[in-house]
Amino acid sequence: MKKVLKGSLFLIMILCLFALSACDKSDDVEKPVPEAKSDAVQKLPKLLDLGAHECIPCKMMAPILEGLTKEYEGVFDVEFIDVWQPENKEKARAHGIRSIPTQIFFDASGKELWRHEGFISREDILKAWKELGFTFKTAQQENDASTSAAAESE
Repeated sequence: MKKVLKGSLFLIMILCLFALSACDKSDDVEKPVPEAKSDAVQKLPKLLDLGAHECIPCKMMAPILEGLTKEYEGVFDVEFIDVWQPENKEKARAHGIRSIPTQIFFDASGKELWRHEGFISREDILKAWKELGFTFKTAQQENDASTSAAAESE
């Protein structure tokens, strides 16, 4: 039993060290510049989750993020970046990631509003949005409201 615990702790320490080395924060980190989008595309608030597909808390977050993506489609964006992938190391540095998972909440203009490190539940994500001044209806609720409004105008 002690060997299993020691082995598990050792593995967790190695994973944390690997994550920190992959996300080495330097003093000359530039702030991310929001991507230019077409004027025809409406910009939405965004939840950015920086983690890894092999990280245990990140794996626990995956179904939550997938659910939010579907449920709030067109209401706010949800993006996941695997910072352990070589092509994403710069993105991790640009966002100043110290541990994973890290969730960053952005307003529609791309301004960072708040960040959280570690696992966060669906309920706490929605609570954070509310505390940041956002009250979202699900895509289904939006659809139901527009259908009701159209039916009333007939």
